[in-house]
Amino acid sequence: MGLFTKDIKTIDDLFLHVLQDIYYAEKRILRALPDMAEKATNRDLAATFKTHLAETEKHVQRLDQAFELIGEKPKATTCPAIDGIIKEANEIAGEVAEKKVLDAALIAAAQAVEHYEITRYGTLIAWAQDRGNEAVARLLNTTLNEEKAADKKLTTFAERKVTQKASR
Repeated sequence: MGLFTKDIKTIDDLFLHVLQDIYYAEKRILRALPDMAEKATNRDLAATFKTHLAETEKHVQRLDQAFELIGEKPKATTCPAIDGIIKEANEIAGEVAEKKVLDAALIAAAQAVEHYEITRYGTLIAWAQDRGNEAVARLLNTTLNEEKAADKKLTTFAERKVTQKASR
């Protein structure tokens, strides 16, 4: 089912497609976070990536529950957006020669991922509420709040630690 194809006829079809999209994205992020933690030169940043890995595992579990609540089996649909964000992050990280600049690049990549997730979860929550599915909306809202907190933490790193170091 493609996003702009005739396969999506109803808002329920669209909801399912976007749910499958974020499911794919979360699983893809699970594979990317250990590499980001390994590349980070700042120990606190590496620890933040490891902590978010554990949170992301919970995000996948909540998505499994959301699928169950709407009577569907968990299934991922390829998400070119997250693939592109992660590909770009890997390319940029591979091109950074200065280690203190690498952490800034990793933060920028991680925030691009967080912002993508925030938009997807926000949309899914609105649609779930509109459809009267408060249980799904609550599950997804818990994840949305964690994604926003992760983004805020990354911003704090960028503003207080990493960017200042990279600028010197």
